[in-house]
Parts: sequence; C-alpha cells; structure tokens
Amino acid sequence: MLILSNHVAIPDHELEITAIRAQGAGGQNVNKVSSAIHLRFDINASSLPDFYKQRLLQLSDQRISKDGVIVIKAQTHRTQEKNRQDALQRLKELIKQATKLTKNRRPTKATKGSQQRRMDKKTQRGKTKALRGKPLF
Repeated sequence: MLILSNHVAIPDHELEITAIRAQGAGGQNVNKVSSAIHLRFDINASSLPDFYKQRLLQLSDQRISKDGVIVIKAQTHRTQEKNRQDALQRLKELIKQATKLTKNRRPTKATKGSQQRRMDKKTQRGKTKALRGKPLF
C-alpha cells in the first residue's frame, strides 16, 4: 500500500509492477538479471478521490499516457527492491506535485518613488560614462 496522506492511499492491487531487464552497460549481469522495474498505474480505474484524478489528468507529463496511465521505469539501482522503492517514491512525488495548489500571483505596481530613483540612477550612470570620453577642446 502506497500512503499519500492521512486520508489517501493506493492499494497494492491497483499498482502493476513488472520486473524487466535494465538497459545499458553492465556486463553479463545485465543480460541475466531483471533488476529494472516497470510501474503502471491507471488513474481512471484507481480509488483516488476525484480531485486527485482531475489534477493528474490535467498534468502535462510525458510519463502519463493519453489513456490516463502513469508509466514509470526505474533502473538506476542494482537491486530490484531498491528500484521498486524508487519507482513507488517517484509515483508518490508525481501525485503530490499534481495536487499541490499554487498561490495566484497578484500583480503589483512600482511606486512613484522607486521609479524616480531608478531614473535618477540611470541619469547618474550616463553622466559617469560621458566623463570617460576624450575631453573636448
């Protein structure tokens, strides 16, 4: 069971975890051992609350297919168990990221004083640069 919060958890039967062979160099071991993990999670068929489902489906992430299935491949570690934990952790982070509410930005305006100070600094800088030129006779 993957626990997301005090009230929300994903049962194990909703997660489809498959062991596959890892890609890349690794000698003979990579050809014999299936240490990578392929995790599939169907958002629509899950027992997640509707709010979670909607936010996940709106997320533009390459790991989420058009059918609403999250596919995570974990192969960074040498052991299958560590890759399994890594895949579950990445799924948990993805769901938490999708459900995090962001604050709306309130547009602000620069004060008259700050605008005036900025213009004064620009003028002063221009005068300093003008003094660096060749003197006029």
